[in-house]
Amino acid sequence: MKAFARVLCQFLFILLSFSISVAQVVEPSKPTSNNVVDTTLIVNDTTKNHLREVQGQDTVVMTDPDGLETVVTIVANDSSWNQVNKNILHLYRGAKVKYQTFELAADYIRLDRNTNQLFASGVIDHNGEYVGRPVVIFPGETPKTVDSLLYDYKTQEGNTYGIMTEEDGAYIQASVLRKNLYDELSLKSGMYSTCNLPYPHTHFGIRFTKGFLAKNHIIVGPAYLEVENIPIKFIGVPFGFFPKNNKKASGLLFPSFGEDATRGFAVRDMGWYLTFNDYWDSEIRASLYSKGSWEASVRTNYVVNYKYSGGFNIRYASTKSGVEGTSNYGTNKDFNVTWNHTQRQEANPGTSFSASVNFGTGSYFRNTGFNQNNSMQDIVRNNMSSSIAYGKVFADGKVNFTTNLSHRQDMASGRVDLELPSFSLNVSTFNPFDSKKRVGEQKWYQRITVGYSLQGRNTITAGDSVLFKKETLNNFTNGFQHSIPVSLSLNAFKYFQFNTSVNYTERWYLQSIRKGLENRLNGFEEVRDTVQGFRRAYDYSVSSGLSTKIYGMYPKMGKVEAIRHVVTPSVNLNYRPDFSAARYGFYREYTNMDGLIQKYSVFENGIYGGPGAGKSMGIGFSVDNNIEAKVRNSKDTTGKEAFKKIPIIQGLTFSGNYNFMADSLKLSTINFSGRTSLFNQKINLNFNGTFDPYTINENGVRVDRFAIKDGTLARLTNFGLSFDYSLNPSANKSRSDNLDSLRNRMPNMTSEQAEALSRISTDPNAFVDFNIPWNLNGAFSMNYSKVWDNTDRVMRNQITATVNVNGDFNVTPKWKVQFNTGYDLRQKALSLTRFSIYRDLHCWDMSVGWTPFGQYQSYNITIRAKASILQDLKLTKRESHYRY
Repeated sequence: MKAFARVLCQFLFILLSFSISVAQVVEPSKPTSNNVVDTTLIVNDTTKNHLREVQGQDTVVMTDPDGLETVVTIVANDSSWNQVNKNILHLYRGAKVKYQTFELAADYIRLDRNTNQLFASGVIDHNGEYVGRPVVIFPGETPKTVDSLLYDYKTQEGNTYGIMTEEDGAYIQASVLRKNLYDELSLKSGMYSTCNLPYPHTHFGIRFTKGFLAKNHIIVGPAYLEVENIPIKFIGVPFGFFPKNNKKASGLLFPSFGEDATRGFAVRDMGWYLTFNDYWDSEIRASLYSKGSWEASVRTNYVVNYKYSGGFNIRYASTKSGVEGTSNYGTNKDFNVTWNHTQRQEANPGTSFSASVNFGTGSYFRNTGFNQNNSMQDIVRNNMSSSIAYGKVFADGKVNFTTNLSHRQDMASGRVDLELPSFSLNVSTFNPFDSKKRVGEQKWYQRITVGYSLQGRNTITAGDSVLFKKETLNNFTNGFQHSIPVSLSLNAFKYFQFNTSVNYTERWYLQSIRKGLENRLNGFEEVRDTVQGFRRAYDYSVSSGLSTKIYGMYPKMGKVEAIRHVVTPSVNLNYRPDFSAARYGFYREYTNMDGLIQKYSVFENGIYGGPGAGKSMGIGFSVDNNIEAKVRNSKDTTGKEAFKKIPIIQGLTFSGNYNFMADSLKLSTINFSGRTSLFNQKINLNFNGTFDPYTINENGVRVDRFAIKDGTLARLTNFGLSFDYSLNPSANKSRSDNLDSLRNRMPNMTSEQAEALSRISTDPNAFVDFNIPWNLNGAFSMNYSKVWDNTDRVMRNQITATVNVNGDFNVTPKWKVQFNTGYDLRQKALSLTRFSIYRDLHCWDMSVGWTPFGQYQSYNITIRAKASILQDLKLTKRESHYRY
């Protein structure tokens, strides 16, 4: 508004000078009988007006009030008319006047130099519609549309009629706006709304009678709420005073209200917003329940442009459970901490730092249920994980160092795995015998490559209830591992690829173990002691192999022009010595409870394990198959795509190993896996499994007898199958395109935007697209395994299978229904099922969420403004039937 006043003054001064210069070159017109500009001058067709000159564009160089030269551009798409006898300039149809970065556009502009007044308005078209309203564009501001404006550039005062302007996503309308000499604005009959239409059709607006805008404050007269154009005057205030700051300010966060079947009536998410500077802010929120439960949270976001951004959220909940006065009544105390940090790549080339932390008590989401911060994915999650990573590249990218602090928590069992820290140092492979001045192809020995990597870990595993106790923290396990691979790859016998490698691995530990028997009061008992001190363990292995490709073509069959089968067999010979021999000192012996001498590794349960026992020399083998068909495309009429390729089987692989040095069971299990696509690649199918070539005895133990001797080639011990299908692939494509568009439009995303984008990327139902009329996705997964039943002493078939379905459909162009459900075929029960209904209210959104059955049975109704600044202005009704 203030920019309007300042720029308009300068603009009018230049426009006045420019119009005088134009008057000197335009032929004078006939005088009229009075000095009042008749409204008939604002006509649709000006070509019949006497002595009116059709004009395209003109420019003039003038001097502004500050004494600087400036260019004024004037455009009238229809015509311009200079009434020299009245000293009035008229511009018609698409009239535009541009002064520096200020622009005024309207279908009619009139400059009266006698009264020192500028008038701009629209015109009535042949349909009786008022079109061509004045649009004012100020530097650095959004365009402002008005019905008309009248300005006295001598007194620097004027009125603007029917103004509408956008302020941070909301819209302010006023029937009359007047500016005085001190850049103060007065408004009459105004409305504050979220709708950008001249006549808001669906809105929650605040209607005020009068308003006054000064430099540091805003004063409004009587104001009341208006819903759907219905005034609700009993919800109003006689006047209001609002301090006006040009920077962010702290303030109250208005709560929402509701009821929970277990915790009672609720006041949710009331709090206070704190802003410290342009780089970080915080919000403190709390929720209170009438039956004694409460929640609190502190959320902080920070950003440094072009360097890094992030935020953290600390949440704590005290939840009453059970029935008061009974033995099961108590209080659950839970917490959850999240932290996200992202560093811009260009901020520090060669160095990276990132954090994604999510830890807390395993029962936090279960006890707090659905709320403003918890999603359906939070409720059903089985684990939480965290990672804080740092990386740096040295020696022109040849050396890469990374370190990581991580945690993984199983929410069902309460088990927590911590790594504090782990690190890795990797050196890119190089050719030690090659020469930088080499001319021609490499000799065979110059193809030898060497690499190096160093890894270190410090870990602990414990229950979440005892994790930070002193006795638990003494149980950290740590170690280092060095790996040096040496390899050589050559072409052999024209059609084969020869590969040979030597792998050396060395581990460093600060502890080792000793086992033995100890004479106790009740007899001998096996004991295990941990011995402190540095120990090293090393091993090495050698492997050489050949691989090739075999191509097969099958003849033409109908529309199938050809079927190509590519077989990639490979075989390798591998050797590893027996590192349990006494000369290495990696293994010891002790007498167990049965009086038998048993060998054990002193690095048992070491973080990187220990050298293996027993000599190994065997043959490893694998066969990979790819089959695809070349089919004539009957839909092609151009000849450019006469054929199309259809994959039949992709990556069908069988692999195993035969150990010559083993005492028994020399052949390993045969693993297989593969994938394919069906129905024009609409279904992606994956499968894997294991064959056991040996049979089992009456105790369910594998014995050294091939199953083929019993009439079976091999025993299928495990098989997994999964596939997914979309009935409307264009919906997924549209969703991906929208996500890409969002990422491109928000290069410097806030943490909330990044979090929302991440949720949309992983959850199809988090994205509401009214342009897609319907979508249906299905997924199926199945796993089969053979398990020994000790009770009946037979092998049992164990099968698990689940079906998941999600999708959405438009009831009308403004109503959409989403759903997500599933069925466990083994448990014969539905999984967590949720329906969501969305209504587009133009400038508002309405959503209804319903979980019809199960542990988290609930519903909620939310009405929320679309404008980003008004996201806290929402009406929510929520009822939950969750039982603790």
